[in-house]
Amino acid sequence: MRLSMLSLGAAGLLLAGPALAAAPSCVAPDYARHARALVAPYVDAQAFTGSILVTKDGAPVFRQGFAMANREWEAPNTPDTKFRLGSITKQFTAAAVLLLAEDGKLSVDDPVSKFYPAAPAAWSKVTIKHLLTHTSGIPSYTSIPGFFDKSSKLPLSPVEIVKLTQDKPLEFEPGGKFQYDNTAYVLLGVVIEKASGQAYADFLRTRIFTPLGMNDTGYDVSATVLRHRASGYQPGLEGQLVNADYLDMNLPHAAGSLYSTVDDLSKWDRAIVAGKLLKPASWTAAFTDYGHGYGYGWFLNKLGQHRRIQHGGGINGFSAALQRYPDDGLAVVVLGNAMSAQSERIADQLAQLCFGEYKAPVAMTVPPAQMDRYVGTYALGPDVPIRVWRVGTRLFTQVKGQLPVEIYARTPTTFFAGIVEADFSFLPDGEGQAQTLILKQWGNETKAARIAPAP
Repeated sequence: MRLSMLSLGAAGLLLAGPALAAAPSCVAPDYARHARALVAPYVDAQAFTGSILVTKDGAPVFRQGFAMANREWEAPNTPDTKFRLGSITKQFTAAAVLLLAEDGKLSVDDPVSKFYPAAPAAWSKVTIKHLLTHTSGIPSYTSIPGFFDKSSKLPLSPVEIVKLTQDKPLEFEPGGKFQYDNTAYVLLGVVIEKASGQAYADFLRTRIFTPLGMNDTGYDVSATVLRHRASGYQPGLEGQLVNADYLDMNLPHAAGSLYSTVDDLSKWDRAIVAGKLLKPASWTAAFTDYGHGYGYGWFLNKLGQHRRIQHGGGINGFSAALQRYPDDGLAVVVLGNAMSAQSERIADQLAQLCFGEYKAPVAMTVPPAQMDRYVGTYALGPDVPIRVWRVGTRLFTQVKGQLPVEIYARTPTTFFAGIVEADFSFLPDGEGQAQTLILKQWGNETKAARIAPAP
């Protein structure tokens, strides 16, 4: 059982430009000030380190860097910092496919075997459209047991990556269901290279990034000396941020190897709004729900009653979120340089704040003597202890290998975590001493028995 908590770091460096407060157009008055207050607890708890940009009708209403791009040199994050995007890459891969379709070099209904002759017979019904919509049934290489421990540092080519699962049986009939699939998007990178005659990185640069003026976006190569690139971090064994595990950036390829800045992703949003790059029919195809809340490289859903087109990204040392609300003229970009960064949660709340719909949870006061009844160590699973301790009038929890997080009382026995989606209930014995902790997160409930008293 993994409790998704990030370590908390140094206070954020505030870098709002002078023009930001000039014309806020969100429902919430003084949006930048309230947004800064919303993000501050995440930064103080080291649950966020990165940069954020919120735009309304194309105008920035909040633009700021927080904490450190490089902790060893104490170099701050700024809006110019470059972050790895992880799976946000997929929307650019999809756009590249649609460009090639407009060029007449492929059709989304083409079988993948047309561009990948080594495709096994089992893939005969798999089309490019199946790859785009995660409905191919091809197993994802990132789901191979032990992959990240054994293979993630090896410089494999895209074809070698595809071969990791190419001889495995399909997990379902093509088109039969949705299953998020990184192999499918690496395979799309192979298709793009075959159809265009260019390397994937070169095609995106010449056909997407340069025409749109996205000069701070590209394919991340570890060996390249890249100005303003953030270092990536992850929680260590003692719950402090440490340098992220190395990942050879050939592995994510067209599924997750791009880097960018908040400003460049805003240019991308504005290009979509203006209908640039692709023909209207292609943009319509990209944002069509093919039955599973997913288009071509985008999740399609709602936040409350607001239509949302969005994607997150997570990769060694980085966590990202790009959310577009086309009916509201709102775009939210949150790029973090820690695997534990709560980028998507922060993006949700910043959007709700702009709509005037954000409601901060209200905590009640619990006497310290009662909190002491909950203090101790509980077992979430084999070798997965969770500690609970009190500091003054505040209560904290920490799962082994993750960052500590403060929890707040909803009732005298139930608590919530302000910076992650998690609830905690303490079940006392006849004397009021808690013997069981119940964790509720992501729709799951886990009971953890007390294994040690307060330290």
